[in-house]
Amino acid sequence: MIHIRQAGPGDAVALDEMVRELAAHEGDLEHVLVDAEAWRQLLARPDVRVLIAEDDAGVVGFTSTVRRIHLWTGGDLLALDDLYVRPGHRDKGIGSQLMTAVASLAAEDDLLVQWGVRLNNHAGQRFYARLGATLNTKMTASWTPAQYRRHLAAAR
Repeated sequence: MIHIRQAGPGDAVALDEMVRELAAHEGDLEHVLVDAEAWRQLLARPDVRVLIAEDDAGVVGFTSTVRRIHLWTGGDLLALDDLYVRPGHRDKGIGSQLMTAVASLAAEDDLLVQWGVRLNNHAGQRFYARLGATLNTKMTASWTPAQYRRHLAAAR
């Protein structure tokens, strides 16, 4: 039996572990800068909503979302940052249950939900399509402080 609930400060260590598991799986572990203490602070923010999936043995997955402004509509949207289910617990409907909980959060204020999925994550794309999500191809760009500082220096 899986129970979905909102994360609290007592979940900071488990969230830190799962974020690191996810980042390692994606080859991005060096980019994780938060730790359990930072998670405690993030969970206190009203715009951050993290949902935990747990069974009798403990925490098995999570979703992290941030409510932010959507400039085109002048309203807010719910940005899904991560959906993660631990190995050994996948293919049991937990991801779907977590996404249903995200939908319930968004439905409270009729918010658009947006998230990214890697182009090579075909299983993830099929999963989201089964949920009824619209999949649009769009590349994501990022600019690290070191990169934009080089740009600034060159522009001077």
